[in-house]
Amino acid sequence: MNQRPKLRLTLSKADKIIEILGWVLLTTHWILTAVNYQNLPEVIPTHYNASGVADGFGDKWLILTLPLVATVLLVAMTIVNRFPHLFNYPATITKDNALSQYTHATRLIRLLKVVVTVIFNLLTYQTIRHANQQSQGLGTWFLPFVLGLIFIPLAYFAVKSSKTPNKVN
Repeated sequence: MNQRPKLRLTLSKADKIIEILGWVLLTTHWILTAVNYQNLPEVIPTHYNASGVADGFGDKWLILTLPLVATVLLVAMTIVNRFPHLFNYPATITKDNALSQYTHATRLIRLLKVVVTVIFNLLTYQTIRHANQQSQGLGTWFLPFVLGLIFIPLAYFAVKSSKTPNKVN
């Protein structure tokens, strides 16, 4: 890897909103878990198969692992996002295109932080519903929905990054 420029990016208003949304969703996740913890049965679903059917069960305290993992991921992605010069890119990074490429890449990571928190919120919500016998699992919609949430932004930003390497939107 050649020496890529190290730039300090300025967040746009949209970037700031997406960043705040991720932290608000994480806070909501912890509140959702805390508010419902006491009412959970002693055994809850801890794993679901690809069809959204619960196929693993464990102690109710394991529900706490979901917001904990979401927190670790959000914090890790926030830290990693400070070093866009270390990311992999579909184009060669030069002084001319670094700002554009770094902006697209950090915006993607920021959006994926929101996606991760949405996924973990939904997983916790559906687990609570299933544990309280209000649903029969995640549902068949969950896996395609999650895959779409992840791969649509990835594809969009990969195309955008490879087609407009010198333009910042």
